[in-house]
Amino acid sequence: MTEFTTPIDDRWFEDYPQGAVYEFGEAVVTEAEILEYARRFDPQSFHTDVAAAEHGPFGGLVASGWHTAGVMMRMFVDHFLSSVSSLGSPGMDDVRWPRPVRPGDKLRVRATIEEARLSKSKPDRGLMRTFLEVFNADDEVVMSAHAVNFMAVRPK
Repeated sequence: MTEFTTPIDDRWFEDYPQGAVYEFGEAVVTEAEILEYARRFDPQSFHTDVAAAEHGPFGGLVASGWHTAGVMMRMFVDHFLSSVSSLGSPGMDDVRWPRPVRPGDKLRVRATIEEARLSKSKPDRGLMRTFLEVFNADDEVVMSAHAVNFMAVRPK
């Protein structure tokens, strides 16, 4: 694993080297959070109804994949993306949820920087492609995605 040499409020594009691998975060997903999120945004019975979920495809209550993505994003922002140089993202590719997240699961993120290059058209920024994996406490991948982010270069 790679360690950041600069704090998050002083990280610029140059502080995210291609090939670096970071692990960070810890978030416990509770039953109440699963129910609250799902009732609002993904009201399928295996996300919203504990009793019905017991007889559903997962054999119990599970978090929406989009809830898992939200938990990942919070850890990504809190521990990885710079508060001074992040310039947003045009999107994510290949979002997958290979295993369900269940009440009580403790999640963490691994971020592998697959590409880091300066923009040809805008020299004040770089483009970073990161492979994100979310793990549960049993080291099983519960989510993966490829993210693209724009980062400002360090001011001269």
